[in-house]
Amino acid sequence: MTTLKTRTSPAGTAYEDDFYTWTQEQRPRLRAGDLPGLGSENLAGEIESLGRGQFSSLVRAPRVVPVHMLQVDDQPGKQTCSSAISIASHRVHALDELDESPGLKARLSEAIEKAYRRARLEAAKETALSLGRFTEAYPYTYQDIMDRPFAIDPES
Repeated sequence: MTTLKTRTSPAGTAYEDDFYTWTQEQRPRLRAGDLPGLGSENLAGEIESLGRGQFSSLVRAPRVVPVHMLQVDDQPGKQTCSSAISIASHRVHALDELDESPGLKARLSEAIEKAYRRARLEAAKETALSLGRFTEAYPYTYQDIMDRPFAIDPES
């Protein structure tokens, strides 16, 4: 978590008191190169936080697809139209995240592993099966997550 440093701007707005106003005051200072006037500790913390947020968003995208994959692999025929739509949507979201922040590709394996830990828990809960039924080792490749076909109609 970011440690807050109290730094009041000349206008009197402290980072802790009104984050939005603080950001609006920092923006022109940063653009003007007014480094002494910047709340640099808090600004650095916010930049770090933005990076963590991008990574967290990437983790969310591939988490949902393995949940459905685990369910379908363990309970074939129980896939719904809703799950197929969710898979398609989250695949697009993952691609969008990587397009918008190509630097995240270097952390893709980490994101997928982190996503799978949650996916495994969610799949167990949604299927009412024991957690042990789903392997701890990640059973899918990135290509599986992104390209494996899913039938929308469980009868097909």
